[in-house]
Amino acid sequence: MTKRVLGIDPGLLHTGWAIVDTAGQTRKYVASGVILPPAKLPLSERLAIIFRGVNELCETFSPNECSIEITFVNKNPQTTLLLGHARAAAIVAVANKNIPVFEYEPNKIKKALTGAGHADKSAIDKMVKILLPAARPKTADEADAIAIALAHTNMFRI
Repeated sequence: MTKRVLGIDPGLLHTGWAIVDTAGQTRKYVASGVILPPAKLPLSERLAIIFRGVNELCETFSPNECSIEITFVNKNPQTTLLLGHARAAAIVAVANKNIPVFEYEPNKIKKALTGAGHADKSAIDKMVKILLPAARPKTADEADAIAIALAHTNMFRI
């Protein structure tokens, strides 16, 4: 049975997303991109754009599951708090569609893809290209979302 996973790399200015189909060991790239709320907008409006964007992704692609990165604590607590708002907007949009949400720490995503929890960006990019050669991410946020979706498929042999 094929399942469709929505991977999300949350951010207030750049929320990366990816859709990956998986059946056993087979994975197929479907689509990816970035939701871009304008920085000049108030926080509430940026969160609404993220919510509506993720809601539209759920309606367009009908994912069975969603994987999202857990916010790590930055040196600046305010930055961490604001990133948490972006995560919440995305999670609520997905949960509102009754789609299960799986949350992963960055080191678990890296380990699921590369076997090493402290892998660098180039190792992750290499694995994404090996596992999904059709994926051609244009930004780091989009690439991270693809990695998050792939990591979920590795952790849960769907």
